[in-house]
Parts: sequence; C-alpha cells; structure tokens
Amino acid sequence: MAIRQIVHLPEPILRKKAKPVTKFDKDLQVLIDDMFETMREAPGVGLAAPQINLPMQLAVVEYAEDEDQGQGAPLPKKKQYVLINPEIVKVSDEKVIGIEGCLSIPGLVGEVERYEAIQVKALNRHGAPVKIKVDGWMARIFQHEIDHLNGILFTDKAVRVWKPGEDKDKETPLD
Repeated sequence: MAIRQIVHLPEPILRKKAKPVTKFDKDLQVLIDDMFETMREAPGVGLAAPQINLPMQLAVVEYAEDEDQGQGAPLPKKKQYVLINPEIVKVSDEKVIGIEGCLSIPGLVGEVERYEAIQVKALNRHGAPVKIKVDGWMARIFQHEIDHLNGILFTDKAVRVWKPGEDKDKETPLD
C-alpha cells in the first residue's frame, strides 16, 4: 500500500464530474487500499478519487458512529465503505446543518446543510451492487464524498465558511 498525494484547490480536477468505474481488476483493489491508507494518514473519514487526482467515481469512507466516546471507553469498530459509481436514491425530508472540513481545502471549515438520512445505490469493491442506508454524521460524510465525484465542494454549499480558531459569528461568508 502507498500514500497518494491529496490535491488542493484550485486543482481543476476537483471541479469536474468523475467518470464511472468499469474495470474491477487488481489495480482497482490496490487503489482502494491506497485510498484508505491515504485517508487515515491525512487524517480524514472519507476520500474521493478526484482528491488524489483520479477522475473516477470512487470514494472510500471509514468511520465509527460512537468514535467520540469518553476516555477509557473501548473504541468502537470503524465501518468501512467503498462506493463505486454511487447514486443517492432516497433522501429524508429533514435537513440539518453541521460543520465540515475537507482534505482538499485545508485551513477552512464551514456550516453545510445536508439531508439527515439518505439511501445510496453503488457498487462495492468487487463490482457487486449494494444499497446502503445511513443517517446522522455518516450520511453527511457520504453526501460530502459523493459531491466530490460531481465536482462539488463543501464551500459551494456552505452557509458560512471560516478558518478554524476564528470567531465564526464575526466571520462573513466567502461568496
């Protein structure tokens, strides 16, 4: 496995719609493993192929719902997801605003409105169809990564963007 270089704005690939994955070969399996390793090293909870300069409809997610438990509590097992050619097929009526950051936009965070729950249709790492229902923080991560595959960044949807450590109430939006 290898750490891949994460590209940052204004890299043009971050603004382009990625192409569907059609080959499920050994190279794809290596790439998926590399993406998980790169994401962990960064560190992050999700990574899309365009973020490592590859125009492919591929994203990986690794997160444990109760990751922020108190000290001394056993760490919950992280769930891993590989999303190939993903499509959001169902969304909740409820939307929530949450704070997001991005490995491709270091130094900024923002408040983004997302669906509270979604259902995604995708292919797994072996090309088999999967349907995944997620809610809460996991739904936010999935939507963020799927946006990357469509050339959309969190700053495009943010109601407010600021540098961490600044007083966000005094910050004006960046658009």
